[in-house]
Amino acid sequence: MTDTVATPGSAPAPPARSAADEAVRRLLVIPDRPAPVSEASVHRIFNISILLSATRCLLSYVVLPILLPFFGAASGIGPILGIPIAVVALTFDVMGIRRFWAANHRYRWAMTALYATVMAMVTALLVGDLVHLFG
Repeated sequence: MTDTVATPGSAPAPPARSAADEAVRRLLVIPDRPAPVSEASVHRIFNISILLSATRCLLSYVVLPILLPFFGAASGIGPILGIPIAVVALTFDVMGIRRFWAANHRYRWAMTALYATVMAMVTALLVGDLVHLFG
């Protein structure tokens, strides 16, 4: 890959990227020259998405199976609460990954691995809820 120098009056060339970086950027539908993304924006969306995923896991493993029956609440409410929270959490996770990549953040690969792990757990809970509700 060669770097090109912008001539006066022309747009700067996109930075040189590895083939793996290019493949992920295509998968996430990130343009060559995305709008600038601030570091604060990247961290804010990360905090929100992880908080939503953590909330989903707490509901599934603590609140719904332990606390609701303790107070005599209906046991069938779990999937009704879990499904929309999981969908919102997964949406924010994807938004978070896209922000890291759009910002060309130095930890984008590590954060992608973290997000993928969290998304796998939330997806497993979502599938379980769907099976419980419709299966």
